[in-house]
Amino acid sequence: MKETTTKEKILKGVRDALLNKTENPFQDVNFSQQVYQSLKDEKEVEFARKLIEMGGAFVYCANEQELIENLNKLTNEKNWPSYYVVDDHLKALLQSGGIEYDDREDHFSEMQVGVTRCDFLIARFGSVMVSSGLGSGRRMFVFPEVHVVVAYASQVVKELKEALNGMRKKYSEGLPSQMTVITGPSRTADIEKTLVMGAHGPRELYVFYVDDQD
Repeated sequence: MKETTTKEKILKGVRDALLNKTENPFQDVNFSQQVYQSLKDEKEVEFARKLIEMGGAFVYCANEQELIENLNKLTNEKNWPSYYVVDDHLKALLQSGGIEYDDREDHFSEMQVGVTRCDFLIARFGSVMVSSGLGSGRRMFVFPEVHVVVAYASQVVKELKEALNGMRKKYSEGLPSQMTVITGPSRTADIEKTLVMGAHGPRELYVFYVDDQD
């Protein structure tokens, strides 16, 4: 008689499990209960601290005028030639402040600094939620060496769950085809346990936080 193969044993176990169902041993688990401890500080402060811990840079701007001033200042400090922008809203904002930008498709592969908006800022992890519904497409979040995010105080939420609920409300007619949570610059230590920045995306992440709250 032929010996039962490992594959047959696994499939038999699956079949038996489907036929002989057991009662849930964890009836009293409250899945709606908060898993994490409460944030120690206000959500804006927590976001900034977590972002910096993860290697990102946080730039506070009292208003959009200060945003323009800080962008100009950073451009001069870093000696960046210009910003690459495809979002019409951001183009208008930069143009109003006299900041040069490039949006030519044939220059995409040569870009150094890309600027996008975001959907939400998640305080718990210092993460930035972005999507293809923002007007920047998909490539702008992963291709540039430096990713500059223009965000607003009204976009800060405490938890990922709140961000996801916010996305459902914001895009009530249908969620974007791509949603991504960015936590700090891209990094990996897969090769010989050596930390490499920018392996799968931008090596630098700047969040320009505009205070639009009264």
